[in-house]
Amino acid sequence: MLSSLSIENYAIIDKLNIPFDAGFSVITGETGAGKSIIIGALGLVLGQRADTKTIKEGANKCVIEANFEIAEYHLEAFFEANELDYEKNCIIRREILPNGKTRSFINDTPVNLNTLKDLSIQLIDIHSQHENLLLNDKLFQLKVVDTIAKNDEELAQYQRLFSQYKTLKNELGTLIELAEKSQADKAYWQFQFDQLLTANIHPDEKNSLEDELQKISHTEEIKTDLLRLEQLLSNESGGIVISLKESVDTIRRLTNYLPETEEFEARINSAYIDLKDLAREINQKQSEVSFEPERLAYINERLDTIYSLEQKHRVNGTEALCNLQKELEDKLIQIDSFDDQINDLKKSIQLLSDKLEKAATQISIKRKAASTKIASHLIQQLASLGMKQLRFEVALSTIKEFSSTGKDQVDFLFSANDKSSLQAISQTASGGEISRVMLGLKSLIANTKALPTILFDEIDAGISGEIADKTASIMAEMSQAMQVICITHLPQIAAKGKQHYKVFKSNSTTKICQLSTNERITEIAQMLSGSSLSDAAIENAKILLGTT
Repeated sequence: MLSSLSIENYAIIDKLNIPFDAGFSVITGETGAGKSIIIGALGLVLGQRADTKTIKEGANKCVIEANFEIAEYHLEAFFEANELDYEKNCIIRREILPNGKTRSFINDTPVNLNTLKDLSIQLIDIHSQHENLLLNDKLFQLKVVDTIAKNDEELAQYQRLFSQYKTLKNELGTLIELAEKSQADKAYWQFQFDQLLTANIHPDEKNSLEDELQKISHTEEIKTDLLRLEQLLSNESGGIVISLKESVDTIRRLTNYLPETEEFEARINSAYIDLKDLAREINQKQSEVSFEPERLAYINERLDTIYSLEQKHRVNGTEALCNLQKELEDKLIQIDSFDDQINDLKKSIQLLSDKLEKAATQISIKRKAASTKIASHLIQQLASLGMKQLRFEVALSTIKEFSSTGKDQVDFLFSANDKSSLQAISQTASGGEISRVMLGLKSLIANTKALPTILFDEIDAGISGEIADKTASIMAEMSQAMQVICITHLPQIAAKGKQHYKVFKSNSTTKICQLSTNERITEIAQMLSGSSLSDAAIENAKILLGTT
């Protein structure tokens, strides 16, 4: 429940601290005293859009703080998920700065506005005339039905299945689109693949062929150079090998006289042997080199094929062509497997569809039972609020496709008298009638699902007398299960409150105070008769308060 609301430097409020109790509290005050300003301040701390114009002139910032007792609301998981400190007394604070920036805090920890809103909707429901417009929203109508039907668990399970169903449907659509596009490209890809397959290219083939082409193209130069080299080494009339042989013979004679030259002999002899072997290898290589026109023609033809494929596919190198061939092969294999993938997905979707159908049917059964309960409750309750000829029906119809909420479409059908046909409530109900229908729905929800706090703002528009008294009784009954706060202009409603607060202006500044029993008598008497108090008004006020 809301235990206190503190407002500082907001609009015409300097500083207010309003303590609240459990049960039914009422707030009264003359028009213009600032009741709506208090609601606006509470709305800000609950995450509504901030406006710098709301900061009191001359103030450096506006601060609004609300304290909630949340021990009974089982919100530990929310605090843990958002990495917030959990306290049984939760403090929500909103600060608005003159430059338009705002700061939000939960238990003194900074949070973003979405987190603030996510928590606040679990703590308080502000019911205003603006919220009455929700009654025209089919999604809101369906949420009301599901709340009364207690469909939380069933809907959670259904929505898990629906999420999987949507994911698979999206995958199927993407796969079918890809299959259709790929099928159109298949002939082209197949032609490219066959061409590369026929070419039978190897990863390093281009480099190898280009090296061989260089060799064949320069056969004569190679043979001439090898022959010249052989002659330089082993020509009998001055070749290096012959000269080294003569050097070895000479050094051997020399060693007879200079024994220390034996080392020279060894070194020259080693060079002679190496160069003699080298001359023999050069001779062998020279005999092996020959011009092969058939091989040259093959290499040129092969390289032409490779160059043409490189240019066509805009790649460089035979390795890239081999990679492209593998990619095309994979694409063709995938195209051939699309039918199997599509069929597998369709089977999975059908299995989920069967589960969804079963889950949606269970939800629909509970919704139909709840619809009867809602209609019966509203007809009975609104009759006591002056709508004795009211006809109301919750019409459920089945839609063809699965939606996130099941396969039901809801319509609240309404007629203010028994002679008019039932029509959608948005088309036929007046503002006052919608206000009373919403009150009836909130009271039913309060008896079905624990709500922390509800604040009614202008719920009494367009009613008076006995209907106002009955409206007050409904809110007082609701307050047995939850905290109810009502801003009202009607003495019948004000008198039913357990706590009574009065908003007033003092020196152009909004103030609020909690009234004692005698002060309540005076306040309600003034609401009955105006500023001039009569004895009759005071007696009527005492009767309303039950103090006589």
